[in-house]
Amino acid sequence: MNRSQPMLLALLLIGLFLLGTSVYTVNEVNQVIITQFGEPLGNPVTEPGLHFKVPFIQTANRFEKRFLEWDGNPNQVPTRDRRFIWVDTYARWRITDPLLFFQRLRDERGAQSRLDDILDGETRNAVARHDLIEIVRTSNREPVDTTISPQEEQESLTAIVTGREQITREILEAAASGVADLGIELLDLKFKRITYVDEVQQDVFARMIAERQRIAEEFRSEGQGQSARILGERERDLARIQSEAFRAAEELRGSADAEATQIYADAYGRDAGFYAFTKSLETYENTMDPDTFFILGTDSELMRYLEAPR
Repeated sequence: MNRSQPMLLALLLIGLFLLGTSVYTVNEVNQVIITQFGEPLGNPVTEPGLHFKVPFIQTANRFEKRFLEWDGNPNQVPTRDRRFIWVDTYARWRITDPLLFFQRLRDERGAQSRLDDILDGETRNAVARHDLIEIVRTSNREPVDTTISPQEEQESLTAIVTGREQITREILEAAASGVADLGIELLDLKFKRITYVDEVQQDVFARMIAERQRIAEEFRSEGQGQSARILGERERDLARIQSEAFRAAEELRGSADAEATQIYADAYGRDAGFYAFTKSLETYENTMDPDTFFILGTDSELMRYLEAPR
């Protein structure tokens, strides 16, 4: 074996190693800042493909081109109307100037920490400037609760001027000015969750329960009023029907008595003796029974037909 071959092989390996450390790739989702001894060198590399740098001396620092997410920590914040709530927000951002981003923040961890300070602070300021109802609601919506009348619900809904969407825009605009010199752009911010703190939540639930109980009592009272009205109408109709029936019965009874009297009068006019005889028989039948004792004088008119039946 030639003694120069191992040296050539070693040089070849060294050359390949140097070539490998001097070549770096940039894909579609990355952008690169080249630093030399920690200081940025040249313009950002944004074109995808193979690129070269000085091995060992220069370093390729990659940064995302895609949208990044910031997830804030839930914070206890008082509103303008002194309601203590938990506010949890999230935002989307991206790196627009990788060189400035590297100079000010170094990496995404530093950016997240800076965004925590800026976005949390602006969220606190915005929440403190508005009432809770404006943070919860987006617009003056139409009433949709069917348990109470639309008029009552409309009266209970306080008109809002700003709304949640406008508040998030205010936070985004205020925070955008704070990150303008960091090489990043805030794209969007939303409230992920808004809820009462535990101490206030129980009071809110108690008020909600009391309000629903009040509405239920109103329905019960209205139902009882309707029931009393229906019962009153029923009693009135029953009394009217009974009165009309009694009047009709009395009219029929009077007509029958008049007709009977007329028949009796006609019979008496035809044969007064026979009429007196039949009336006496009716009197005997109505007054005498086997258990009754009568003591009558001989001159009693009642004994006239018994003494002389012929």
